[in-house]
Amino acid sequence: MTSQASLLVNIDTKVTAKVKMGTGDLVEATGKGILVIDTKAGPRYIKEVMLVPGLDESLLSVGQMVEHDYYLVFGDSIVEIFDDRSMENLLAKVSMTGNRCFPLSLKYANSVAMKATIEESTWYWHRRFGHLNMQSLKLLQQQELVYGLPEIGNANRICQDCAIGKSHREAFGKEKIWRASLPLELVHSDVCGPMQTTSIGGNKYFLTFIDDCTRMCWVYFMQFKSEVFNIFKKFKAMVELQSGYKLKKLRSDRGGEYTSAEFLQFCEEIGLERQLTVAYSPQQNGVAQRKNKTIVEMSKTMMKEKKLPYKFWGEAVNTAVYIQNRCPTKALDNVTPFEAFSGRKPGVKHLRVFGSICFCHVPNQLRSKLEDAAVKCIFVGYGKCEKGYRVYNLQTNKITTSRSVIFDENSLWDWDTQAVNSVTVQIRPEDTSKSSEEEHEETMIDISSPPQVTTAATNVTSPSDSPSSTPVKLRDITEIYARCNMSIIEPENFAEASKDKAWQKAMEAEMEMIEKNETWELVDRLSDKPVIGVKWVYKTKLNLDGSIQKHKARLVVKGYAQKPGIDFNETFAPVARLDTIRTLIALAAQKGWKLYQLDIKSAFLNGVLKEEVYVDQPDGFVTTNYEDKVYKLKKALYGLKQAPRAWYEEINAYLVSCGYVRSTSEATLYCKTKEDSGTLIVSIYVDDIVYTSSSEELIDEFKTEMMRRYEMTDLGLLYHFLGMALIQTESCIFINQKKYALTLLDKFGLKQCKLVSTPLVATEKLCKDDGSDPADESEYRQIVGSLLYLTATRPDIMFVTSLLARFMHCPTKKHYGTAKRVLRYIQGTIDFGIEYQKGKEAILIGYCDSDWGGSQDDMRSTSGYAFSFGSGVFSWASVKQHSVALSTAEAEYVSASEATTQAIWLRFVLEDFGELQTDATPLMVDNTSAIAMTRNPVFHQKTKHINRRYHFIRDALQDGVVDLRYCRSEEQVADIFTKALSKDRFNYLRGLLGVKPVNNLEGSVEG
Repeated sequence: MTSQASLLVNIDTKVTAKVKMGTGDLVEATGKGILVIDTKAGPRYIKEVMLVPGLDESLLSVGQMVEHDYYLVFGDSIVEIFDDRSMENLLAKVSMTGNRCFPLSLKYANSVAMKATIEESTWYWHRRFGHLNMQSLKLLQQQELVYGLPEIGNANRICQDCAIGKSHREAFGKEKIWRASLPLELVHSDVCGPMQTTSIGGNKYFLTFIDDCTRMCWVYFMQFKSEVFNIFKKFKAMVELQSGYKLKKLRSDRGGEYTSAEFLQFCEEIGLERQLTVAYSPQQNGVAQRKNKTIVEMSKTMMKEKKLPYKFWGEAVNTAVYIQNRCPTKALDNVTPFEAFSGRKPGVKHLRVFGSICFCHVPNQLRSKLEDAAVKCIFVGYGKCEKGYRVYNLQTNKITTSRSVIFDENSLWDWDTQAVNSVTVQIRPEDTSKSSEEEHEETMIDISSPPQVTTAATNVTSPSDSPSSTPVKLRDITEIYARCNMSIIEPENFAEASKDKAWQKAMEAEMEMIEKNETWELVDRLSDKPVIGVKWVYKTKLNLDGSIQKHKARLVVKGYAQKPGIDFNETFAPVARLDTIRTLIALAAQKGWKLYQLDIKSAFLNGVLKEEVYVDQPDGFVTTNYEDKVYKLKKALYGLKQAPRAWYEEINAYLVSCGYVRSTSEATLYCKTKEDSGTLIVSIYVDDIVYTSSSEELIDEFKTEMMRRYEMTDLGLLYHFLGMALIQTESCIFINQKKYALTLLDKFGLKQCKLVSTPLVATEKLCKDDGSDPADESEYRQIVGSLLYLTATRPDIMFVTSLLARFMHCPTKKHYGTAKRVLRYIQGTIDFGIEYQKGKEAILIGYCDSDWGGSQDDMRSTSGYAFSFGSGVFSWASVKQHSVALSTAEAEYVSASEATTQAIWLRFVLEDFGELQTDATPLMVDNTSAIAMTRNPVFHQKTKHINRRYHFIRDALQDGVVDLRYCRSEEQVADIFTKALSKDRFNYLRGLLGVKPVNNLEGSVEG
């Protein structure tokens, strides 16, 4: 303690205490500061020195020195003070006097140096806070709005980077306006962009949401403005869930991204009030406009100081929002937006100067012993969910997150010479300050530590989201409020998950299910048996609005370590075909039956193993005193190669034992018929069970049997299965994939695209070499692959999608443009699906057709067929024939043969359903020559070269399986699967397929 305030720096006058002297008297301490001492080894610091007026001598506490890691050695009437325990750096050597005291004469740093230290520290924190204005910086420190901010002095110079990056006109006078009194009562929003340079994450816009009450800001990054609506839904779900308040009003400009029909309809449905500005009056959305202006100015200033390329604008904007949420604002009374929204004061010790050179630690697992332990990077922001720093690796040109980083805040990267340049920070024009340890607050906490080393585990208290990542796991509420953006991310390993109570409960629930199911038993480890490792896999299941439904932890076996013949034999397990599912839906609609769904919990855990398989005890659940033992599996675990097979054999054996008959044509289809009750049909897709029946008694009986045998969830009426949405009404069943289609449009940036009426121009001919430039093969494959999945409920795009699939290798710009056109067509028919109507009899009807030499590359023809019960089609295809047809009759003949194979299989399936087709299935063909070739074998000259495999249609015709009938070309439904059509023709045939919008349905909706 000392009475001389001039010896201390960073004096905190708010700290007061009573000091008891040796005489027993109590003396008032008026503050606490840091004593800076000059030594041969450089400046050293003695912290927590009390300022006690009236003391004649300054007193140094031995205990305090030891606490701060100095090393004192007493002996021979001498005390030696060392810098640390190594005793290599002797700071002082003091002899004892006659009164048994050790008088120490210290060389204190002069007052100029002390003031320089404060002012130098001030400018460091000015830069760390993204060049925040000095008034706000002082307010943060004086009002103690954050933790970890040292004393802020007066600024005696102008920051040139601020002058260049923040220059603007003087503000006009303001009038008092209405303010929200509760969080989310009013939210302001605006889009900024497009930027001339694409960010590292491939974005050109950023979108902000500002809460009017707390001024908390969230930022999202976009490639296209069309993403605003989707982002808004995620933002709304996140803030309402985490804050407990409902979003009531949204204020924005009249941009098309805010006034789209789906945006306005969504707001109207949820009762959200929209406040739109008058045209050409951005001042009415002033909060969002000013916030975006402040964000851009701070971002420009930070990039200007470190001379960063413009591609880092996304990282700079994200960091600027992170910082501003921790800065004071005139709209709030002595509180930061972060604290106003979360109720918790933020910490700022972890802040560093944006764009600084840093050295990121390389984990031992990623390097050899002789390789460098750190790599040179550029600091570009703060971690999202991880407690760490985001750094740009100069070697790999990738952004990673690290917790162990050494910063050099006075250096910058020269992008021209690819070298580090030093920056000199001037305190006064005549003085040049050196970069020393006292500028780093962490150094003052631990003077034996390297000055710039920062461990995020102790310093970083609130990470921010990444501008280039997709919003993904929820941490606890304090961490959610601590970051600017919302993201959901699952833990990568047990160490991360064990820190979260939600994931702990999820793992406990999984273990409870395994134990309850008697999946394994603990045994001694056998030396001659391989033991397979296990790991935890974590998945966050979301609701349709993006909110969290539940945390799911799954214990899986590392199946890649299994060896065939030792750990497993058979692995194949059948799953239901989409044709079977649609046939079942069509039959249920025709009969007026309801479809129901059951979900089996941890289905694979029920499969009984035939092989001996041993696994390690899982992390976090190792049995005490039995650490060396292993589990012998009696039943399967997820990840085992034979797990699907074991589960299928288990469920198959159980259903057969209960009297169900397995279909010979579809291995996952089971039927049970009772003369008094009716028929029950069950279809299995891994752990999902779809069932329907003519009898409520059979339905209840089946449900009871399954729930008695397995842990199950009764999902009630079937409304969502394999990505298909089902609507069950009194008169029909409607299926579509609207949600998936919207995801596609959002993914490929076409939510606001111009609509087209047909997926393919009628005169369009595609070939491999069309003369246009090559397209991005990866993105093209993504589009076509996504469209192929969409054909599960959209037969109207079957032909064009199959056509595009022929050019997966080396696609051209023309192919890519055609694929984009299909997406534009989907945008205009987003609500379309297939309607299966209630009818009288389940009579199978087929249509088949073919073009002739439609392929420009090999002159092969395209076959198409469709089958229905008279309403919506449930089985269809569009495929290129295997050989070149010499005539239209031959092409139609081959097409009819291919359709016959499908008709025979469908008849088998319907027979298993109990719907025996007593008459031959009518197959509609619009070519009389093809019909004649089938009925009359004497056409030897026309058919002698046709592959013999196609002639089996004649046997099917003679056996009464199919009956080829002529239909006019105008009524040939399968024509839509073979060629591009005009708009009117296409729309007519689309209606015959049963494809229509959902708003044309009749009857009350169930499910």
